Amino acid sequence: MSRVTLIVILAVATGATLVLSAVLTALARRTALRIGFVDRPGHHKSHTTPTPYGGGAAIILAGWLTIGVLMVVAHVLPVAWISGVLGENIHPYIGGMRDRTTQMLAILAGGIVLHVLGTLDDKNPLRPGLKLLVIIAVALFVATFGRVRAELAGSAIAVPLTVAWFVVIINAFNFLDNMDGLSAGIAGICLLFLAVCGLMAGQVLVPALACVFLGTVGGFLLFNFPPARIFMGDAGSLVVGYMLAVTSVLTTYYRMDQDAPPYALAMPLVILAIPLYDFTSVILIRVLEGRNPMKGDQRHFSHRLVDRGLSRRFAVLTIYLATATTGLAATLMPGADLRRTITIGVIVLMVLAIVAILEAPFRKAT
Repeated sequence: MSRVTLIVILAVATGATLVLSAVLTALARRTALRIGFVDRPGHHKSHTTPTPYGGGAAIILAGWLTIGVLMVVAHVLPVAWISGVLGENIHPYIGGMRDRTTQMLAILAGGIVLHVLGTLDDKNPLRPGLKLLVIIAVALFVATFGRVRAELAGSAIAVPLTVAWFVVIINAFNFLDNMDGLSAGIAGICLLFLAVCGLMAGQVLVPALACVFLGTVGGFLLFNFPPARIFMGDAGSLVVGYMLAVTSVLTTYYRMDQDAPPYALAMPLVILAIPLYDFTSVILIRVLEGRNPMKGDQRHFSHRLVDRGLSRRFAVLTIYLATATTGLAATLMPGADLRRTITIGVIVLMVLAIVAILEAPFRKAT
């Protein structure tokens, strides 16, 4: 299969999932309004009018249905028929999908558990400690039974490192769900660059997974971009973070048979630099103020930009641009030598420094 053909197929898959997600989001919004499943203003929430939940259900339905259909097609339809439609070169990928059945079922099961957890939390807030325990349990299950793990980390620490990564990324995108269009938009940008990096590494199934997730969050974003007409809630943000964690772990960044040094292993840190910055800074602020680091507030990066004079929409667009910049820098990492890796690292640090300056409380005296 040529690179151009593969890109066209992935683009079609992304578009189809986006349309499905948009339709399901519209239905979810209508249903949530009818049953009164809405997020009301108050406490640490920044919206001023009741807004329906339900986006999380649309997100997981669109993504999980698409993956389920692809798995059924791979197992039920004759390989010869699929090859006749898509070409003989598709044959190895059908076999690869069949070989990954157990892994994909584990991934789907983990996402469903997190969706249920988030839905319960949206209805009646759960204790942060309980949510954290469930997230750890899901990450441990997926890393152990689904073999979604950082294999290059070494067998002894692969599972603990993967669980820690899942916990951080899931919570980072849960934290990012604090302003209209923010979590879904940032997730979409990161998924796009993870798909690109997977293609650059010669992978097919993982970029396909990233593109399915990209279409899923893209369809929801059509209704969530400020001003939002529907929220994803924790039922969606936990799943979105989970999508990013799964895809970032499964993507191949470095092959041991290559002569180039493994600097590209830092690629997910570069792609996810902005979400990680927000997560780290919020945790640090809360700890320094002696508050529970898992209890919500309006001290996030986006809120701090608004406090410095940006509108909410421009704050979101600013964070989009910063994320796209670090994601673009990450595409330069495969095969990079030490000098290029240091240059990329400096670029990322400069972006984060600009972000820190933008949100700093300093102003010229007038």
